[in-house]
Amino acid sequence: MTQKSAYAAAGVDIEAGDRAVDLMKEWVGKTRRPEVLGGIGGFAGLFDASRIARYRSPVLATSTDGVGTKVAIAQAMGVHDTIGIDLVGMVVDDLVVCGAEPLFMTDYIACGKVDPHRIAAIVKGIAEACVQAGCALLGGETAEHPGLLGADEYDVAGAATGVVERDRILSADRVVPGDVVLAMASSGLHSNGYSLVRHVLLNQAGWSLDRDVAELGRTLGEELLVPTRVYARDCLALIDAVEVHAMSHITGGGLANNLARVVPNGVQVDLDRSSWRPDPIFDVVQSVGNVSQPDLEATLNMGVGMVAILPPSEADAAIALLAERDLKAWVAGAVRAADGSSDRPAVSLIGQHPR
Repeated sequence: MTQKSAYAAAGVDIEAGDRAVDLMKEWVGKTRRPEVLGGIGGFAGLFDASRIARYRSPVLATSTDGVGTKVAIAQAMGVHDTIGIDLVGMVVDDLVVCGAEPLFMTDYIACGKVDPHRIAAIVKGIAEACVQAGCALLGGETAEHPGLLGADEYDVAGAATGVVERDRILSADRVVPGDVVLAMASSGLHSNGYSLVRHVLLNQAGWSLDRDVAELGRTLGEELLVPTRVYARDCLALIDAVEVHAMSHITGGGLANNLARVVPNGVQVDLDRSSWRPDPIFDVVQSVGNVSQPDLEATLNMGVGMVAILPPSEADAAIALLAERDLKAWVAGAVRAADGSSDRPAVSLIGQHPR
């Protein structure tokens, strides 16, 4: 028995992996930036660092993430060309909150069995979102794990690198009393809280993914697969146009917990729920699952995917700029001096959402 056939007998199909690479080349090519050297298939991706040399004091930023249990929805629906968009959104939008421009990204796909067309579909989504973010898909890895994952199971992860001028890094240090909180609309659940959503809707309520949900205007599965909004270029355009002090990417942990990460000591933030109405999926999860408001807000983004903290004088220009980019934004709260109460949270949600 040859080494190749022995490996195949163990469940690893090298030829299928090669076919997947051939199928994904077109999509990876669409993400190419001028700084990328070489093509797909090398042991490492190469990026010309002279791009960074044009900065006065360049600081590299890096982030890594996955998409959690949303992959279970993609697998159950047999739709694999959007989960890569989620992956890129989760990664590059963690970079942009410090003001960094995403330069390149790498991905990792682990699967039970390589299906070349399925792998290519996943990479297609990754590539499409990299184009949206303006970064190159510089490399990746597809690993076959027979015996660890089922034949139709997979998981995805990725990492990205960006660059920002040292004196333009956004951080909590810039936030001052009197600033306002600009909320940017999410496209839905994004890629967080799916363990809760799956538990209450699929397991407890027994809903099927092909169930038509009147409140949503589509099937449950279609709603749950709506891709994460990629904010990178919108945020970079905002940073270039107006004075921005800090940003927060609203992911796992919800709006208040993520915003608190860029709130300095000595100030507090009040967010007014009455300033926006979350998409219907949030009401569906709460009502069907009988989920308390605190639990819901500590898990889901509640319709806000990104937040910018900026001077009130910049708010109107910021809202107008984002509207031109087809991104709804609004003033959702304000920063004030802390009242001295040690047990008061850094970020408070007040009022009620409109019905």
